Amino acid sequence: MSPKAEAYRSVTRNKKARHAFEILEELECGIVLAGTEVKSLRAGHCSIAEAYARFQGTELFLVGATIPEYRHGNIFNHEPAQKRKLLAHRREIARLGKKVRERGMTLIPLEVYFQGSRVKVKVGLCRGKKLYDKRQAQRDRDDQRSMERATRRRR
Repeated sequence: MSPKAEAYRSVTRNKKARHAFEILEELECGIVLAGTEVKSLRAGHCSIAEAYARFQGTELFLVGATIPEYRHGNIFNHEPAQKRKLLAHRREIARLGKKVRERGMTLIPLEVYFQGSRVKVKVGLCRGKKLYDKRQAQRDRDDQRSMERATRRRR
């Protein structure tokens, strides 16, 4: 494998987030994990479908993410659904904190991945979509698909 292929390896993505939310901004954060959590992630076990990020004072935490217990773990295995601290620069956290206080804004994890040997979480600053926004996005995708088909037929 090439060094770039080893550098980035996705564990899980939140597919529903792009459908249900309008993503205004993305931020790459580190995450504080125990040893067995990392082993479980390396095995590809993680769920962020119901997760969100929350501020506690000046710190940012990931709440609702489930990393199942490591199968070969011992008595020091971790708790699957605990809140985990996200690591980012203080200024970025303060800037996002101001934006989240606005009405209708939230932080949703979009992806968990390995970058080298480190685990990263891509967090998106999101605003919920209305039903008509979702319908318009679907219409736009259908129109784009039909235009691509027409251009392929002409070739």
